[in-house]
Amino acid sequence: MITKIYDTNPNYQDVLKVVKCLENGGIIVIPTDTLYAFACSMNYKKAVERMAQIKGTTLEKAKFSLLCKDISQLSEYTKPLSKEKYQLIRECLPGPYTFIMDAGSNIPRIYQNANKTIGLRVPQNPISHAVLDMLSEPLIATSVRILNEEMETEYLTNPELIHEIFNHKVDMVVDGGIGEDIPSTVIDCSNNNLEIVRYGKGEIEI
Repeated sequence: MITKIYDTNPNYQDVLKVVKCLENGGIIVIPTDTLYAFACSMNYKKAVERMAQIKGTTLEKAKFSLLCKDISQLSEYTKPLSKEKYQLIRECLPGPYTFIMDAGSNIPRIYQNANKTIGLRVPQNPISHAVLDMLSEPLIATSVRILNEEMETEYLTNPELIHEIFNHKVDMVVDGGIGEDIPSTVIDCSNNNLEIVRYGKGEIEI
């Protein structure tokens, strides 16, 4: 199924369809302010496992992020932050950044990385924001990408092509128009770290 939503003014009924799909344990493809992403509710372990299989990995080895609706929700899923790190997050979010943070007790261990961290985002996209605003919990997400003929990572930006490739593996593709092809900037704020580990769409100096 493909659902077209105009990002300038997301329609309530269309957004509700997406939310119902997620609340029933479905996997969707949704636009963010960077790449299109596979996403599902963090309440459904089987959906997260399916999403890992789509990416060709296992739940234990997968690198997922949490999509949160705002900084307040994000802070519920991390350990307490220093004043410096919190100020940095306030300056960057919502926006095209992924912050690697020490996972709080609200995040099941199976979703955490080996060093008990997880990437967290607050995307600045009207569609993803509208969906997250209707949900009571964040989404588990990972970017939509494939390997091209040169065995290099290729990010998919056309929702119709995404639907053609993955419609038999996901429950819904949300068409928000042609997406970005640049991933988020990743900032490691875990433990005593504060460093940029990947430069992407977001510009920042630390």
